[in-house]
Amino acid sequence: MPDMPKMPDMPDLPELPGTAELSQHFTTYVIPWAINIFFALTIFIVGRIISKILVKLIRKGLERANMDMILVNFVLSIISTILLLFVIIASLNQLGVDTTSLIALLGAAGLAIGLALQGSLQNFASGVMLIVFRPFKSGDFVEVAGVSGVVEVISIFTTVMRTGDNREIIIPNGSIYSGTITNYSARSTRRIDMVFGIGYGDDIKKAKDVLTSLIEADDRILKNPEPLVAVAELADSSVNFNVRPWVKSADYWSVKFDYTEKVKLAFDENGISIPYPQMDVHMDKMK
Repeated sequence: MPDMPKMPDMPDLPELPGTAELSQHFTTYVIPWAINIFFALTIFIVGRIISKILVKLIRKGLERANMDMILVNFVLSIISTILLLFVIIASLNQLGVDTTSLIALLGAAGLAIGLALQGSLQNFASGVMLIVFRPFKSGDFVEVAGVSGVVEVISIFTTVMRTGDNREIIIPNGSIYSGTITNYSARSTRRIDMVFGIGYGDDIKKAKDVLTSLIEADDRILKNPEPLVAVAELADSSVNFNVRPWVKSADYWSVKFDYTEKVKLAFDENGISIPYPQMDVHMDKMK
């Protein structure tokens, strides 16, 4: 019989690891990593739950302290972010990640951001002070940073005001808190300070009676504190009266305008002059 063809040589198959070796790899690498991942996830989940509970407790405490909601929300957002960073760092540390360099990086980034945002941080700090100490509130008529108007919105970084001619002005809080704040709405009553001059040839007593009667005829002028009508100055061209009635803050401008008009009309009716500034010049004849 003819010889059978010879089969080609089969390539050598790689040697499969044995059961003992697989068990060793599983015990050495897989199980520790699985445990670390499990604990890292547990730390993250539990940390987030605890963070939310702490934020809720802090919110209740701030609300009981009657703090402004703008400041409450801003402070809580900062606290929530910081707690989240702590939870993430703790989770990464459980996984064996070196968090020292990460903390140093965050610190350097925070320093750089702080230096770059010095003006904004000043406005933020001033906004916190304005919200906490409340030198004024929305709806008050104030004079701040050289601007007079009604406060509409107080935010963390800026304050929005509306002027008498209906312009909207946005002022950085740093400019407000570093200067003088005049709040015309802080008190329920205000005193109107007015000066009226009469001629030296006019009857002082008659003028004083006219000014007093106009005050008594206006129901918006308060009886207590008692209004003042007094001769204040013998000026160069006139005898000046100080008229200082007290009114409710809301009636300030209307009473001031009405009273000024009534004084002019009453003086005209009673023959009392309001002199112009004048100067007498005497010239000697040269001989």
